[in-house]
Amino acid sequence: MARRDEDFAAFMAESSPALLHTAWLLCGDAHRAEELTQQALVKTYVSWARALRTDPLAYARRTLANQRIDTWRRTRREVLLAPEDMPAPVQSADFARATDRDLLARALATLPARQRRIVVLRHFVGLSEAEVADDLGVSVGTVKSTASRALSALRAQLGETSTAPAPRGGTP
Repeated sequence: MARRDEDFAAFMAESSPALLHTAWLLCGDAHRAEELTQQALVKTYVSWARALRTDPLAYARRTLANQRIDTWRRTRREVLLAPEDMPAPVQSADFARATDRDLLARALATLPARQRRIVVLRHFVGLSEAEVADDLGVSVGTVKSTASRALSALRAQLGETSTAPAPRGGTP
């Protein structure tokens, strides 16, 4: 039992930042991201033996994505604002990066849950199409087509008229 706890503690220390970042991309809120990460880690700990049989990080990511959906279904408190109701971004150089992150989080929030999960795992976490398919339990073709539709929607939402370079993780 002590060895199990040590192994999980090492996993948690190594994986928590990546899981927290993924959670933030999935929900767009730092506090909710922390809660999701903690819940995913608890569930991963409970099933640690099963997680070790495959890839513990992939198991935790899948748990995180599923937990996000379960949380949304239970609460349904998210309220998306129409673009005209959003506050204008601050025009200071100090806040330019935060503004870009906020715009990206808002654009991601407009995507359906499946599209958002695939875009986050594929382009922000940097997983291959096969890894995303395995993590989410879908086919590679589903990952490709869903990612294509999601990226088109994000481009339209962010006002891009041409194909922009893909985020970290390769071309879509």
